[in-house]
Amino acid sequence: MAAPSGPDLPPGPPPAPAATPAGAATRRPVTGAVHSWDLSTGVDGPGTRFVTFLAGCPLDCLYCHNPDTRRTGNGKRTSADEVVAEASKYTAFIRAAGGGATVSGGEPLLQPVFAGELFHRFKHELGLHTALDTSGYLGPRASDSLLADVDLVLLDIKSWDRALYRRLTGRPLEPTLDFARRLADLGKDVWVRFVLVPGLTDPADNVEGVAAFAAVLGNVSRVDVLPFHKLGAAKWTALGREFTLAGTPSPTPEQVEAARTRFTAHGLHAV
Repeated sequence: MAAPSGPDLPPGPPPAPAATPAGAATRRPVTGAVHSWDLSTGVDGPGTRFVTFLAGCPLDCLYCHNPDTRRTGNGKRTSADEVVAEASKYTAFIRAAGGGATVSGGEPLLQPVFAGELFHRFKHELGLHTALDTSGYLGPRASDSLLADVDLVLLDIKSWDRALYRRLTGRPLEPTLDFARRLADLGKDVWVRFVLVPGLTDPADNVEGVAAFAAVLGNVSRVDVLPFHKLGAAKWTALGREFTLAGTPSPTPEQVEAARTRFTAHGLHAV
């Protein structure tokens, strides 16, 4: 079995790149590494959405269901024009379904210039609600101009326990918390996402920590408690990597409801 390969970034959140994410529809030939795109409903933000999955991620999550998006080399060099043209085919349907456009990954903030161009053009050319799906680890790479074109942030807070967070992701938790506080200061709408993994993230104090933190931010309009699943296990095998959580069961409905109750006890809307 091949040893797990390291991420494309050096340890620690890198500084913001010299280039500034697009603050206007520049029509420049901005390109990025795109893994795929798809239409989804009720999963990547409100309504039916055009979701662009960018390639590359600095985290190495034990339960990642799309490990094939982790390296930028697994993406296809694609222009913003191409992505926007594809999304434009569905705008009437998306608007009728109360949806929008989401940039996901991988980690979109690994490619902030490209992501910023997409957000601006989705919002101002296509008139779509925009959402950023991120771990928050690369929050410093998101300029205020990029975030100005984002209507909603889907923020993954994978654990409150610092040691467990590093075990789950290979990275520290603090950059994500710093980004969450910045979003609160900006008044940006946030949905917190928390994956419930039996035997790992489900201890009461761990769930309680995430719930208490989310509650004090003041800008979290929803919490998604996501049951752990193994639908991506075959992808790990195809990449020659061991899926170490293969023996971990999915949480029971009762376990999921108990976690949701902890969030609702703090006045949060948990689903």
